Amino acid sequence: MFDTHELGRRPGALQRITREVAAPADLGIDGVIGVPEGSPVELDLRLESVMEGVLVTGTARATAQGECVRCLEPLRREVAADYQEMFSYPDPDGGDARGHRKAAADDDVEDDEDITPLEDGMFDLEPVLRDAVVLALPMQPVCREDCAGLCAECGVDLNENPDHHHDAVDIRWAALQGLAGSLGTDEKDDMSGAEAGVDEKQEK
Repeated sequence: MFDTHELGRRPGALQRITREVAAPADLGIDGVIGVPEGSPVELDLRLESVMEGVLVTGTARATAQGECVRCLEPLRREVAADYQEMFSYPDPDGGDARGHRKAAADDDVEDDEDITPLEDGMFDLEPVLRDAVVLALPMQPVCREDCAGLCAECGVDLNENPDHHHDAVDIRWAALQGLAGSLGTDEKDDMSGAEAGVDEKQEK
């Protein structure tokens, strides 16, 4: 939670905050890449007081861990996620339970369902941080751009064995190749028998 009391409500007032927090659970893309729970997340925040509330802008920096989607090797990525969120003041003239002001029927205002109210001058940055970091993470992380991945047939790491390959055999011709092999064997046997007959004649 962050406190805005020191900032005050005078429009245009600014406050900068630098803080290191522990990463919450599930900060990432499940099973792909994420920031480990409890690891440090560096936050740079800029708080600006405006008429409606406090505009929070900042950057979160952390180290994400996962595995390459091509070769499955562990990898680490430095992540920098930018975020911006408006936290509204409670309406002294009467608003809903979330602190949103009541708009007149003829007001031309945007839907404010996404505006989060301040609670006793405090705001929770975790939901904003979670959304920003997840969007900044790669959906398909790779250890390097030219990663060759694994052999689809035997799983050999092609980065370590770039010349590795399998002779491609078209399954449609496999039966004919087997037949050709058996015919070749029979022909060899026939030739061997013929040569033996010739040798016997020569001996006579």
